[in-house]
Amino acid sequence: RKVMLVAQTFMLVVSVLLTVFTYLGLITPWTLLAFTFLIDSGTALNNPSWQASVGDMVPRAKLPAAVALNSLGFNLTRSVGPAIGGIIVATAGAAAAFAANAISYVGLIIVLFRWKPELPVSTLPRETLGAAMGAGLRYVAMSPNIGKVLVRGFAFGFSAGAVLALLPLVARDVVKGDALTYGIMLGAFGIGAVGGALISVRLRQLLSSETMVRMAFAGFALCAFNAAFSDHAWQTSLGLLVGGACWVIALSHFNVTVQMSTPRWVVGRVLSVYQTATFGGIALGSWIWGVVADAHGAETALIVASIAMLAGGAIGLLLPLPQQAVLNLDPLNRFKEPHLGLDLKPRSGPIAIMIEYIIRDEDVPEFLATMAERGRIRRRDGARNWTLARDLENPVIWIEHYHTPTWLEYIRHNRRATHADAVIGERIRALHSGSEPPHVRRMIERPTTAGTALVMPKGPIEH
Repeated sequence: RKVMLVAQTFMLVVSVLLTVFTYLGLITPWTLLAFTFLIDSGTALNNPSWQASVGDMVPRAKLPAAVALNSLGFNLTRSVGPAIGGIIVATAGAAAAFAANAISYVGLIIVLFRWKPELPVSTLPRETLGAAMGAGLRYVAMSPNIGKVLVRGFAFGFSAGAVLALLPLVARDVVKGDALTYGIMLGAFGIGAVGGALISVRLRQLLSSETMVRMAFAGFALCAFNAAFSDHAWQTSLGLLVGGACWVIALSHFNVTVQMSTPRWVVGRVLSVYQTATFGGIALGSWIWGVVADAHGAETALIVASIAMLAGGAIGLLLPLPQQAVLNLDPLNRFKEPHLGLDLKPRSGPIAIMIEYIIRDEDVPEFLATMAERGRIRRRDGARNWTLARDLENPVIWIEHYHTPTWLEYIRHNRRATHADAVIGERIRALHSGSEPPHVRRMIERPTTAGTALVMPKGPIEH
């Protein structure tokens, strides 16, 4: 909420300045580009929080439908907004259109200011900005399913962005139209996007995730190919209906996959990385397809882009998207701070953790496979230098070992565990054949100077 308020207020200020510059006749192509850059910077700050807030308002099982509804509203306004802006420009001038845009932020700021969501209260201090960014990037790096979404989102943005980037050239040079023709085509794309949002939930029930995304790539390739060869605005507009639907189906599905694969504590950061990949692909693709169109014409650029779209769909043969499942990513809340023999401060560290398991020989293959997943989860949630070792003298004993930089980070690491993560822990405990639960040693490392010792306080078993 606070991030959105900052972003919306920033965009309001920039929009007011844009209105003033235009009214005073100071606007030039470069200042217009500068203002556009600033407004879109505000959008980049706003969007991850906006998307993440959807999960704060609906149950996780309803998230796909909520994201589709959000896409529906966005694309309705994207279809209607340019038409309203065009009417204002025609009747009152560009400055009036920019002023209307600036005023539109006021209502949203008031709503956000009055919105008081019920959020869980954390007993831990806030992470610093650098640590929080690092935690988000680490979570993405250690989550293979999210990595697949990033690659597919970049490939889709890079190839599909050609259509929107080159649509003005298509309207002017391919179908020999004017600004009205471009507006009609853009409206057709928006209407298709609305239709895609309406059918996406139903498609998600009938088709697998990978099938939906491949169909979106193929449908957009058909849209680009049609735009390259069509001489008639109506024919191009029909293709854009399909393209708009595929646009929303793909992007909303990527968004849902990210949110369904991410717990609430890090979802905003992961969505930021996803949107960076997708819109970075759109930006890079728009530039490259513009270069190709400048050298060889819009038709050639669209044909090459359609081939790139088909190649993007084929990436699914190597990096298929996971089938969506409603995982319980709510906090486990099972960890309790142990009673320590030392008076540690939150910033005391480094902390070394050793957990001892007793595993029968016949259970070793399953144990190793399960611990590989356990290690990924540990590192994803902040553990460092995670290792698994086997006792040479007593081979049934296995030691899991990892570090956290401070005692506070150890607590934070454990509180990030979700109910879905607990499944791995329960599987490991089922393989443990000792009469007692796995033994945990929590230690603070100390330099080997005179008068210091390694103290090993004992406490209850962690999750």
